[in-house]
Amino acid sequence: MASALVAATASSLSAPAMAQSETQTIEGIVAIVNDQPISYSDVRERGSLLLLTLGAQQPTQQQIQQVTSQALDELIDEKLQLQEAAEYEVEVSEEDINRAIADMARQSGLDRDGLVNVLLQSGVNPTSLEEQMRAEIAWRRIMGGLYGSRIRISRNQIDEAIEQQRNALTQVQYNLDEIFLYAPTEQDKAQALQGAGTILEQLEAGAPFSLAAQRLSSAPTSAAGGDMGWVALDDIDLEVAEAVRNMNGPGISEPITVSDGIYLINYKAKRDPNELETRVDLVRLAVVDGSEDALRDAASQANSCQAAIEAADADPNLSANELTDIRVEDLGAEGQNMISEVAIGQPTQVFATSGTLAVMYVCDRRQSGAAVPTREEMEDRLFGRELQMISQRSLRNLRREATIIQRGS
Repeated sequence: MASALVAATASSLSAPAMAQSETQTIEGIVAIVNDQPISYSDVRERGSLLLLTLGAQQPTQQQIQQVTSQALDELIDEKLQLQEAAEYEVEVSEEDINRAIADMARQSGLDRDGLVNVLLQSGVNPTSLEEQMRAEIAWRRIMGGLYGSRIRISRNQIDEAIEQQRNALTQVQYNLDEIFLYAPTEQDKAQALQGAGTILEQLEAGAPFSLAAQRLSSAPTSAAGGDMGWVALDDIDLEVAEAVRNMNGPGISEPITVSDGIYLINYKAKRDPNELETRVDLVRLAVVDGSEDALRDAASQANSCQAAIEAADADPNLSANELTDIRVEDLGAEGQNMISEVAIGQPTQVFATSGTLAVMYVCDRRQSGAAVPTREEMEDRLFGRELQMISQRSLRNLRREATIIQRGS
């Protein structure tokens, strides 16, 4: 909410416009979610908060109408989340809410009272933000409690994800952010397409992409402000890849329609693999007496760099040398081929060196200018994505099972 909130204090922006657009609307109930009502006043307050978040200075009537629809969707989801919280007896204290708002305020360079004043000066009732925080906190606790201990990220998943990251470094990469509006039906797509157009207008007017992604995106990256990191186009949706490929350079894409929704992509930068430099940490395990059988036997039992070092410490016929931060390009064609063929912790083929035989273990492989995450970082990333996908799927299931009556439907 950062810069958009601060900028909002200088003008009478979105909330008054929102209020004015609704003065002719008969106050009452706009929707009922499992017997719990959502009023026009609730929707008006949330719409004002959304417009403020996006930094809308002078929203058009079309933008206000579209944000009203988005506000109602948010409020329906929050009703469902809070109903689940009551079912599981999850309580969110005022202290929890105040702490969350204070954290948000700090991101804006304000304290809690300062943030509340910004809201009030812009015609936004702070209660709308408090209720949003209550639902978000409760839902996180429910999802974490139900599924956090059930999610298992296997070694193979981590290995495959890291290998995919390394492979991507050999291709042209794009630094991208995403906003994804979930729309499984054609009717939903038409509405989402209008919403994407409204969001795009605000982004082009200076609204922070990360804030819009946090508030509006259905992608697992929403918690990170839509940040996809550096990706190869082969690893993303075909339609999105094609749109990025056709962009002239950094900027925000037009809405991109895919099978289950609409994307907006923020293309930040591009880099070529020849701009990168591969470096490795190695352990060279050699046999003193030149016996290939002895070396192969030792290598078959040592399944990591540390194991190779320990094997050499225990056997006087073996020697191990650690080589750190070696530039792969300096190893020559044969050395590069051997190193590229093996996974981390595995030995290369036997080769001759200094009058004896040896194998080389690859302990680490990285690209300068492009950080490959550690195993722990990748595990955390995969866990977060999995929990986010479960959370979104659970909320969609709640919507399908709920009794939701909207005015006019």
